[in-house]
Amino acid sequence: MDEMDLKILRTLQKHPDLPIAELAEKVGLSHTPCWRRVKRLQGSGVIERNAVILNPKLLGLQAVVFASIKLKQHDEATLDAFETAVRSRPQIVECFSMSGDSDYQLRIVVGNIEAYHDFLKKTLVHLPAVASVNSHFALNTVKLTTDLPI
Repeated sequence: MDEMDLKILRTLQKHPDLPIAELAEKVGLSHTPCWRRVKRLQGSGVIERNAVILNPKLLGLQAVVFASIKLKQHDEATLDAFETAVRSRPQIVECFSMSGDSDYQLRIVVGNIEAYHDFLKKTLVHLPAVASVNSHFALNTVKLTTDLPI
């Protein structure tokens, strides 16, 4: 990966729907070499996918909750079952396996605190091997980006 690839990636992070002709112009390449580089970056997995970023508040999703999860056991089958269950819940938008006091950190987006309480009672505590859930509510979003520091 060279500086031109990084320039393409930085531009695509800011403008993911930019047509190849405009992308090529912005980064200083002609159409075909730019297209080839983008295809190579996609093929190698550097560009995983394009996404549309929605405004959760305008969609009635007012509450962002960070839930620290501790599991009862840590064998491979249990971890796989927990992770599979997490992937199937649309309210859980991020999940990280953690070191330290908790086993997993989840970011959950729901309509309000009451909706989270319902999700906690009916879903979170029933995920495979959950021993405890420690919830923290975001008061305000200060920074939220998908741009990587490249």
